[in-house]
Amino acid sequence: MTPLENPSLRMRAARIIAHPATALAGIAAFTAGTIALALTADGYLVFVLALFALNVVVGVGLNVLLGLAGQISFGHVGFFAIGAYTTAIAVQNGLDYWLAFLLAGAISALAGGLLAMPALRVTGPYLAMMTIAFAFIVEHAAIELRHITGGHNGLMGFPAPEFMGRAFFVPELAILSSLLAGASLVAYFQLARGRWGMAMRAVADSEVAAQSVGLNPFAIKTVAFMVSACLTGLAGALFTPLQGFISPGTFPFFQSILFLLAVIVGGTGRLFGPVIGCLIVVLLPELLSGLAEYRLLIFGGIMLGVLLLAPKGIVGGLLSLLSAEEPRPARATGRDPRDLVRADGAAPAGLTVSGLGIAFGGVQAVRDVGFTAAPSQVTSVIGPNGAGKTTVLNMISGFYKPDNGSIALGDDLAGHAAWRMARAGIARTYQTTQLFDHLSVRDNVLTAMGAGRLGWLPGVPPGAAQVALAEDLLAFVGYTGPVARRAGDLPHVDKRLVEIARALATRPDVLLLDEPAAGLMSGDKIALGRLIRRIADVGLSVILVEHDMSMIMEISDKVIVLDAGAEIMTGTPTEVQTSDAVRRAYLGSGNYVGRPRATSPGHAARAEVLSTRHLTAGYGAAAALDRVDVTVKGGEMVAILGANGAGKSTLMRALSGLHRPVSGAILLEAKPVQEMDAHRIAAAGLALVPEGRQVFPMMSVRDNILMGGYLRRDLDAEAEIDTLLHRFPRLRDRIDAPAGVLSGGEQQMLAIARGLIARPHILLLDEPSLGLAPAIITELYDVLADLRDEGVTILLVDQMAALALAIADRGYVLENGRVVQAGEADELRRDASIEQAYLGGGVAAE
Repeated sequence: MTPLENPSLRMRAARIIAHPATALAGIAAFTAGTIALALTADGYLVFVLALFALNVVVGVGLNVLLGLAGQISFGHVGFFAIGAYTTAIAVQNGLDYWLAFLLAGAISALAGGLLAMPALRVTGPYLAMMTIAFAFIVEHAAIELRHITGGHNGLMGFPAPEFMGRAFFVPELAILSSLLAGASLVAYFQLARGRWGMAMRAVADSEVAAQSVGLNPFAIKTVAFMVSACLTGLAGALFTPLQGFISPGTFPFFQSILFLLAVIVGGTGRLFGPVIGCLIVVLLPELLSGLAEYRLLIFGGIMLGVLLLAPKGIVGGLLSLLSAEEPRPARATGRDPRDLVRADGAAPAGLTVSGLGIAFGGVQAVRDVGFTAAPSQVTSVIGPNGAGKTTVLNMISGFYKPDNGSIALGDDLAGHAAWRMARAGIARTYQTTQLFDHLSVRDNVLTAMGAGRLGWLPGVPPGAAQVALAEDLLAFVGYTGPVARRAGDLPHVDKRLVEIARALATRPDVLLLDEPAAGLMSGDKIALGRLIRRIADVGLSVILVEHDMSMIMEISDKVIVLDAGAEIMTGTPTEVQTSDAVRRAYLGSGNYVGRPRATSPGHAARAEVLSTRHLTAGYGAAAALDRVDVTVKGGEMVAILGANGAGKSTLMRALSGLHRPVSGAILLEAKPVQEMDAHRIAAAGLALVPEGRQVFPMMSVRDNILMGGYLRRDLDAEAEIDTLLHRFPRLRDRIDAPAGVLSGGEQQMLAIARGLIARPHILLLDEPSLGLAPAIITELYDVLADLRDEGVTILLVDQMAALALAIADRGYVLENGRVVQAGEADELRRDASIEQAYLGGGVAAE
């Protein structure tokens, strides 16, 4: 076994590397080494050494912005130029150099803050473009403001800096640059390990989650921009006397690329990443200077090789080889659970919501919702797909601003930003976990402490008391894994637990849980239900949105039922289970009377078009489908029924190749397709009309339809489009309109038309009635009945069981990923087990 393969040696190395003394010793060695070289070298080498040290300062600044806050800048040469010009202009006008040096840093920081205000409202390539534009603005300002900057002629003739009567020339400036580089590394080290550094990393990983623990992403990213710009400006201030002459040509745009390249090559987010990167970017070209025209070619090849072999940067790659994860789990101190969630022992306040409403694009998503979530109670919000449950949570937590209504937790908080809601005492988790993936489990919890109040910059690392509290919270929620593990590497169930612990770390009055059991196995769901009950019992108000009705009915004190954005009833679990209104919301009103078939489909005589054999699929360790057997024969319409979270959409995704099953077989026209890619399954004759329509919004209705026939070589476009428009007359007047402007019902018709033009062997319809008005649903289902009678083979998923069974021939009922009932549509309509699958156990039959 080599030393790199020895876990104990790697763990010991990890402890040594992570110790603060190691980092500080490394910084001291770097600073002393560069100063020693500056004292012993002469001539051009000293000048190159000074440039290297200044590039390290700029690299550290960029490392704050890119490595901590996750924001990219291609315009840092602009801040470098601002620092240089500020110093040159100030000293030429009689200001002492050292005051000009500080002024350069301050003006650069101010410029960074001003740039951040518009730049941080965009992301990705738009942010990069804005920083590029900034660099060009600075360059052209230096050209046009010639009465100040000298224009193309530049500025020169600066007096040398003096200190205690000693003039600073190149050797002294090289020493000063080395000291500034060392100081910037110390500042980065202190910032990165403190609360501000953790907050910047959190924002880089997930701005949504950062807001939910009280962090203001805009303010944090702005501070990162200002710190980065300040360091770059200070480097520019030292560059002025070192160079002795500056002009717009001294600061080419290409220099910004080299600054950024140094950080990436060295390792973003690594303390010594800029040092190693600048060794390569600054010193390597000088070492290759004797190779004349081949110098840049060799340099480019070396850079490309480094990036390919070490995508995490040189320092990041070395650390991943040398270090190992500390396996220690959370250490619980045994303190009272009430002390974990309340700092002062005061009783939490209850939440009161009244008259809450919001509309999106003229569609009323939520209207006049009101309830009270009392302390020490679990208040559950349930309803079918599209009922507005998550929208209500998003308004309560500040991610949506309600059009009307109030959200009272002592004060009325309606309309406040999400981070303000978190600071007021409202914490939440998400349907899809939103952890800070690049932080450790323990740091995820520590970041939430203080609810976004970070203190002074750079601040201090979390103390022993905070670390103990974080580990107590992890133990309280049942997390048993290593506290030092990177959160992005956790299994699904542990991510859920850590997210809850992080929410509790804000010391909230109200905890919002959005489908916390999604994707969990049965045993994990039971443990989660007990945890939620314990959280409520220590005094918090818990508001739960969940599709596992067994959990809801077991742990809830009160249940609010929503349908189409409106509250249809509030009551105890027993009252909800026996409510006719709730049955209608989940199963459909039964008012739609499907047109019966003119003739029997003759199931027995028809060949199988699509079938599954023991199909198992899931997400991580959780099985969403467990040995599911489904068969669809030619000309049949088969319905897949079940509550939210039963596995219906996972089945559709698995059948269409969008989600690879774990085991089992999928047979399309008797040929196995479970290993095929989605586009090949579509070419083999399966067309999916996905949940949510998913039309191409910028393309016309005509082009959307034609995209469905992309694989057909015998397509008679105009004739077949005309046939489809006859079937869906609403689309005829909108044939050339962008699909994005259609109503929900029209988009659903368009999605079906797009599927039909492919002439598939089987059409998969996933929740076609979702979010549609009753009149549109009736019109749509009449079309589906026509398709059935014409012999189109259809597999239909719709949460409205009564609606689907009104036109289907047969059906399957899924519960927790398993088929629990199957039969003819008429039999299933009369089967009480359908209600049990949708509303949990103990539902009385009508």
